[in-house]
Amino acid sequence: MNFFESQDRARRNTVQLVLLFVLAVVTLIAMTNLLVMVVFGYIDSQQMQEGGTLLQQIDWQTFIAVSVGVSVVVVVGSLYKIMTLSAGGKAVAEALGGRLIPQNTDDPKHRKLLNVVEEMAIASGTPAPPVYLLVDEPGINAFAAGFSPRDAVIGVTQGTIDQLSRDQLQGVIAHEFSHIFNGDMRLNIRLMGVLHGILIIGIIGYYILYSTSFSRHSRSNDKGAGGILALAIGLMVIGFAGTFFGSMIKAAVSRKREYLADASAVQFTRNPDGIAGALKRIGGLEFGSKVENPGASEVSHAFFAQSLSGFMQSLSATHPPLAKRILRLDPQWDGKFDTSREVDSPQNEEGTGKSESMTREELAKKVATVVTGAAMADVAQAIEQIGQPQQETIRYAHLLISELPAVIKEAAREPYGARAVIYSLVLDPEQEVRDKQLDHLKRHADPDVFVLTHKLIPEMDGLDIKYRLPLIDIAIPALKQMSINQYKLFKKNLVALIEMDSRIDLLEWSLQKIIFNHLDGQFFKLEPIKTRYSQPRQLKKEVGLILSVMAYAGQQNQGDAERAFAAATTTLDFGGLQLVPNHAISLSGLDRALQKLARLKPLAKPPLLKACAASVTQDQIISPVEVELLRTFADVLDCPMPPIIP
Repeated sequence: MNFFESQDRARRNTVQLVLLFVLAVVTLIAMTNLLVMVVFGYIDSQQMQEGGTLLQQIDWQTFIAVSVGVSVVVVVGSLYKIMTLSAGGKAVAEALGGRLIPQNTDDPKHRKLLNVVEEMAIASGTPAPPVYLLVDEPGINAFAAGFSPRDAVIGVTQGTIDQLSRDQLQGVIAHEFSHIFNGDMRLNIRLMGVLHGILIIGIIGYYILYSTSFSRHSRSNDKGAGGILALAIGLMVIGFAGTFFGSMIKAAVSRKREYLADASAVQFTRNPDGIAGALKRIGGLEFGSKVENPGASEVSHAFFAQSLSGFMQSLSATHPPLAKRILRLDPQWDGKFDTSREVDSPQNEEGTGKSESMTREELAKKVATVVTGAAMADVAQAIEQIGQPQQETIRYAHLLISELPAVIKEAAREPYGARAVIYSLVLDPEQEVRDKQLDHLKRHADPDVFVLTHKLIPEMDGLDIKYRLPLIDIAIPALKQMSINQYKLFKKNLVALIEMDSRIDLLEWSLQKIIFNHLDGQFFKLEPIKTRYSQPRQLKKEVGLILSVMAYAGQQNQGDAERAFAAATTTLDFGGLQLVPNHAISLSGLDRALQKLARLKPLAKPPLLKACAASVTQDQIISPVEVELLRTFADVLDCPMPPIIP
């Protein structure tokens, strides 16, 4: 199952979730009505013994009122919870007591974790998600949370970084990246909202019981108070039933996805011993994968391994048994868990891997062959690797990070420095324009950011263009730590710098598109993108514009552009597309086209991306601007594109 099929499956799982939710609500309505009828005397047991039926005794007016009331309470409870989670993965991590690990941390264990996440992100073609640490949790566990890769976060327990080797940690993080790419995170958050609505009936029962116990009536023999007390206890019992239904729904939705995420992690790292070793460590440690935080029950379906223990949890476990997961990864496993205390040292993490047996040139050649699809001969293969990068790309990402100058790398991992890095990337090579840009920053940017920008100029000017995209991916997590006012100023300044040379530059446009695509949702409340179009042919005008932009990029003359456009259109199963004249293309029109294309359904995206890739590879030369455009188009479509070697 590839990335696009997984995304489509996640959409269908949402439909399954809705059906299970409706079934649970209907059951709660029936149970609540039965409780009300019994407590308030609508049902006469004597009449039942004399042959009367239950339906004959139901007060249908009361039944309808109770049904509507229960439905409203459940729906409102669900919507309220979903609203509280609208901040995305950050809200989930903080609710579990997670603390954000700074990108520029000096702690060796934290640095090891962040480097693994950074490598996986760059190898996947997506900015590194912020990482949260659950400090007081000795068990080994992790989770990914968010609505999309743009607002995703990864959380890990203290036990994870204390007890796992780098390979094992890489296996766990690869498992979580699989959840990010396969659309599982959005489903998990929706599931949290739905289950809160189901549980709200029991919560109401608890508060009724609590308030009744302290009321004047509850201390008397008042019959009405007794009825209210019985109602409260009954609602709490129904709440337990809701908990059971919720657990069953979580189990039904999540178990199969864990097997798929395990398999994806192995495909990602090409190292089954990594994730299997992590599972064996869980089985061999006293705390296992248990999470003590009270909020863990709500998020249990999103964890790497079973986070709760107990009889009820075993009946409706959200994860397959450890032994079954391990045997799928390691069929030769002898059944013994890992009880050793040896963990590899996190020292010198930045230098790890520099002495790989494969030279950089050999690795670059192999990565180019893998990622671009057998030396650009098989474009479809490159698209198939979206969301499923190869192990070679992880190693290549590691090399890119290790080769970045330390001063640039350190700056990109800190909020002030990250702004300076991005400003430096759009400084014009012409000194006259650059002087105007620097003067603008001196007058309008934060003084510390301006000083850092000036300091970085010599290093940034000498930076190879291949580092642009990895550097953006490293900087975005640090940029997410800005305040809303800092972001507004940063965005305004970046646009001003880009527009100062009064010419259209696709590299600059791509840079700001990627950055704003990932940061706007962090600082502004945006409407979720709703899929609408099932075929690219429904957006011929927009497809034609995108392919025209791609055809002109990197081409020297009109004839080359026409050949690139023709190569792109032949991969599509519909005609009628015309190359848009270069002078008729505007960046605002390109933005509008991408906004509409972002509403394509998952299985409708591969044909468009294959067409773009065909345009890029038509002349057997991949230019930097083509690489960034392809990455940008894929980014807007929420399709993480692994790095391509130009």
